[in-house]
Amino acid sequence: MKLAIANTFSEELPADPIQENYRRQVRNACFSYVNPKKTNNPKILHVSNEMMEELGLSKDDTISDEFLQIMTGNKVLEDSKPYCMHYGGHQFGHWAGQLGDGRAINLAEVEYNSKRWAIQLKGSGETPYSRNADGLAVLRSSIREYLCSEAMFHLGVPTTRALSLATTGDQVLRDIMYNGNSAYEKGAIVSRVAPSFIRFGNFEILAAYKDHETLKALTDYTIKYYFPEIKAGSKEGYLEFLRSVSSRSLKMVIDWQRVGFVHGVMNTDNMSILGLTIDYGPYGWLEGYDHGWTPNTTDRQFKRYRYGTQPEIVLWNLYQLANALYPLIEEIEAIEEILHEYQNTYKQEYYTMMCSKLGLFNTQMRDEVLVKDLEEILQLTETDMTIFFRNLANYTKGDANDFMKIIKDAFYHVEEVEGPILERWNEWFSRYDQRLGLTSLDDTERKNKMNGVNPKYVLRNYMAQLAIDDADKGNYDLIDELYQMLKKPYDEQPEYEKWFVKRPDWARNKVGCSMLSCSS
Repeated sequence: MKLAIANTFSEELPADPIQENYRRQVRNACFSYVNPKKTNNPKILHVSNEMMEELGLSKDDTISDEFLQIMTGNKVLEDSKPYCMHYGGHQFGHWAGQLGDGRAINLAEVEYNSKRWAIQLKGSGETPYSRNADGLAVLRSSIREYLCSEAMFHLGVPTTRALSLATTGDQVLRDIMYNGNSAYEKGAIVSRVAPSFIRFGNFEILAAYKDHETLKALTDYTIKYYFPEIKAGSKEGYLEFLRSVSSRSLKMVIDWQRVGFVHGVMNTDNMSILGLTIDYGPYGWLEGYDHGWTPNTTDRQFKRYRYGTQPEIVLWNLYQLANALYPLIEEIEAIEEILHEYQNTYKQEYYTMMCSKLGLFNTQMRDEVLVKDLEEILQLTETDMTIFFRNLANYTKGDANDFMKIIKDAFYHVEEVEGPILERWNEWFSRYDQRLGLTSLDDTERKNKMNGVNPKYVLRNYMAQLAIDDADKGNYDLIDELYQMLKKPYDEQPEYEKWFVKRPDWARNKVGCSMLSCSS
């Protein structure tokens, strides 16, 4: 197996001078060298053929023993020196100090077809940043990350990717709900891939230590390799860098809202500087459309990271990044202008996106009211987001009186759609029908465009849990079935119609389906 190794992060930025692997506070460095922990009896469960090809690997490479050993921590890639990143972060709104890669180890950077990829193992053992944890991961969380990162890519959402999913043959002790009921689970490792895993927190920790020299070096490096259109080394360049990060982050969160994805733990250390969805922990897709829903049990009381607040949290996180970059810029008004630009652009982009979900591709002034009213009505009774918007594409102009035949499958309790609620729906569909009459698209054209915006298949938590339950019994077929289906989320795929359904009742309160923690 031969990869074109081209390490830049570890060769051009300052390293932690201490080579031993023990917990410590790191200063004046962007990373620490560390090797993955060797695994007992590893087995590759699944490989993404698309990522395999992106890296220049062949099918024979991925079934080789060398691939198995490298992607499960037992062998180091030739011409590489693994390392973990140094960063801090704000967790649930509070500065947490040093965090860092506590269970992720970067193997190397690879160049292929004029693209640069960083390969990382998640769940590969202790690092200097592991704090009180063991640096390992378990099968359930690894399946969720592997499937979700690839699903998000095919949904058109900016994301890190996954190359392989493997079991380690080791047992890992976890308290899944943090309630004192620890149990051993199957250990696993996901091989993650991204152009870079640099986060907001990489900059924050250096600013917190007032290490402005390393902060400048990291920022210049990031601009050089990932924002080459910007000229580094000047205040104007750093402002443009912040503006670009803001723009990318905005696109990411707009796409989250579009498909109903809730990240669950939007701490600044989980914010990619490239605007990629990163760190798939207690995530979930909306089942019932609910702006107040979060999948994270840790966040259940205050719901900081609920669906409806995600765009505002991205802005809050951008403020923290701006604070970190301030020593390089020292112009408050210019920074605030960029952050205000995010606020103004978000409102416009959000309603444009929501209108596209309704088949309104040339927005008008009153469309915002139509969207706001729909969002309110959708929450009057439990209504499945994915099914509602997907089936709405089947609506025919002039059929306002028959709207229920189109959307009734989206209601979890259709018997509740009566009286005032039914009146609200009647009134809304009457206005919607009138608005469609002002569009130039015929019903077929509109349906096709709406089906390119509203996915039919998403990785609902109960689906991932079924794959996890099977995997715990040694059956990995469902992992591949879901993986194949989620590669074409906007297609009808009649062979997978059984997955285009509301969440089953058994999953409503089941751990892993409705209740998730950061435990991995």
